[in-house]
Amino acid sequence: PVPAWLRELADAAATMEVHPQLVPPATGGRESAVLILFGDGPDGPDLLFIQRSDGLRLHAGQPAFPGGAIDAGDGGPVTAALREAVEEVGLDPGGVDVVGTLPEAFIPRTGFRVVPVLAWWRRPSAVAPVDAGEVAAVERVGVAELADPANRLMVHVRDGRTTPAFRVRGMLIWGFTAALVDRLLALGGWEKPWDASRVEDLETSR
Repeated sequence: PVPAWLRELADAAATMEVHPQLVPPATGGRESAVLILFGDGPDGPDLLFIQRSDGLRLHAGQPAFPGGAIDAGDGGPVTAALREAVEEVGLDPGGVDVVGTLPEAFIPRTGFRVVPVLAWWRRPSAVAPVDAGEVAAVERVGVAELADPANRLMVHVRDGRTTPAFRVRGMLIWGFTAALVDRLLALGGWEKPWDASRVEDLETSR
């Protein structure tokens, strides 16, 4: 049931190069995982995103893939990513086929070591914020929307870096999540020429 294109993407992404700014240190950091869940949307493949609530201490108001820290009882990133998706959006993990994992990355600002888990939504289930204090909204966003040059830009972030970003469904996807989307669009052959000179300041763009 997993599409051939996703298996090919998983093979390519399993060994993709991690951006130098996201390479994990030799030691330290808190282990975590995120779920990159592809589904069959009305206009082709789509991805599941959450928008974190504004009151959170970390990543407040930021769009992201479902996920969080790996607990001792999880046994690894795959179980952790699925568990977090259940807790955050009510995902039915019985309808999800895990295809593979991507190389671990490091988010310096929060100290998380993150393993992205790539999966196929074989039997989509209803999803919605489980705890409004943690998740403000849930969206399935089409790959075609993300690849649309009109929805792509670069943003200046607090530490002076310039990173890819996507403006879709009233959300500004940036940071680590946008970096993953950017790489997946390229590896999956969906990327279209876009104006990377379109740069906005993060604080004024949100």
